[in-house]
Amino acid sequence: MLGSAADAEDATQEAMIRAWRAIDRFDGRASLRTWLYRIATNVCLDELHDKGRRARPMEEGDPSSGSPSVERLAQRPGSHWIGPVADDSVIPADANPAERAMLRQSIRLAFVAALQKLAPRQRAALLLVEVLGWSAVEVAEALDTSVAAINSALQRARGTLADGGVAIRKQDTELSGAQKDLLDRYVAAFEQYDVDGLTSLLRKDATLSMPPYELWIRGPEEIRTWMLGLGSGCRGSRLVPVAACGSPAFGQYRVNPEGGHKAWALIVLEIDGARIAGLNSFLHTESIFPQFGLPLRLSE
Repeated sequence: MLGSAADAEDATQEAMIRAWRAIDRFDGRASLRTWLYRIATNVCLDELHDKGRRARPMEEGDPSSGSPSVERLAQRPGSHWIGPVADDSVIPADANPAERAMLRQSIRLAFVAALQKLAPRQRAALLLVEVLGWSAVEVAEALDTSVAAINSALQRARGTLADGGVAIRKQDTELSGAQKDLLDRYVAAFEQYDVDGLTSLLRKDATLSMPPYELWIRGPEEIRTWMLGLGSGCRGSRLVPVAACGSPAFGQYRVNPEGGHKAWALIVLEIDGARIAGLNSFLHTESIFPQFGLPLRLSE
């Protein structure tokens, strides 16, 4: 709903406070779980009332060349961008395969970005029905509206996502052998800084982005130019695997002149078949790495 793990934590606390204050009015007509989700949804709607939507750099303008000047590396505040979220904080360890599939889909970057384009109540209705499995009747009661209004909101929301090429339901399986090999090759190429080897793994329209910078780059050749130019400070990096946004991800540590390696970015990969479609590097490591249990420094 909110596109930010930090905002979600704050909203969760607010939802629990509201629930505690209202517990004497819980009459048991709905399950406690449904009652809590209703409160949490309304907390999110209140939060979204005063905030603009979050976005990805790819939605903010045309791609840059692979060799921009340092002066053109404009930044936006962290609150402007969609942020990463740790899979473990969203997906219960005891979730069944179908639940895991839908929850992983609901936190993928492309899906969260598409949700941001929906009106808040459309967003809420879509998530409650498609991800949490509520009926239109339950959603109508939670949002204090009619079933017809919910069905209309769902139709518009699904149409918007379809127009953007984002699937609501997608077959979610473990990584194939070929995809695991792809990740191994990516890690080896990145840590050896084999730029030709790395770009050979990319889809022809692959993108690279680095929030909080507005800059984004498209295509293997432009990405190669970036990595051999301003991006060459990543030479000698080490990668630590994590799970983020329902996708393979890595904590990236750059060489520390004082010894060892220091946190630089959380890289979330978007994989399409046997190719990498997106390289998303989130640079606010001091706030992001603790969410994943990652240290800010690696010793030798």
